Amino acid sequence: MISTLGLSIKALKKEPFSGSHCGMRYYLTLADERLTVYLYPEPWCFEATPEDQKERNDFPFTQEGLDEAVVWINERFEAERERFSP
Repeated sequence: MISTLGLSIKALKKEPFSGSHCGMRYYLTLADERLTVYLYPEPWCFEATPEDQKERNDFPFTQEGLDEAVVWINERFEAERERFSP
């Protein structure tokens, strides 16, 4: 399970946030006043991963939007666990 421990909207205003969980990588960034979240399989970094392997979703740039994004990340991981298996 991904959580927002240590992650805040204030931090995302300054720089993107990335991480990984059991073979799934995620990248959160501020784009056009929206929280944009990308999911993609390991092993590559965000920049080196082909675009067709990235899944994207946008959320409001609020704490509630960040909470929704984390729920979405967890749902996508559970739905596609085989895709992200290392």
